[in-house]
Amino acid sequence: MRHTEFWQRMEHALGSAYARSWASSVVMADLGRRTAQQAIDDGVPPKQVWAAVWRQLELPDRER
Repeated sequence: MRHTEFWQRMEHALGSAYARSWASSVVMADLGRRTAQQAIDDGVPPKQVWAAVWRQLELPDRER
């Protein structure tokens, strides 16, 4: 998964106005107590970050 696809999925799940704010403010244990944005900035693969976001938001399987 590319970064652009990650952000598209975030915007689809949370809306374009809220996705980046959420990614910068919600700390997730699955990402080592980091936000999605921090994990991306630290070089965690977008696919791995999306998996953590997917679990955190309890999204349906079809959005995995």
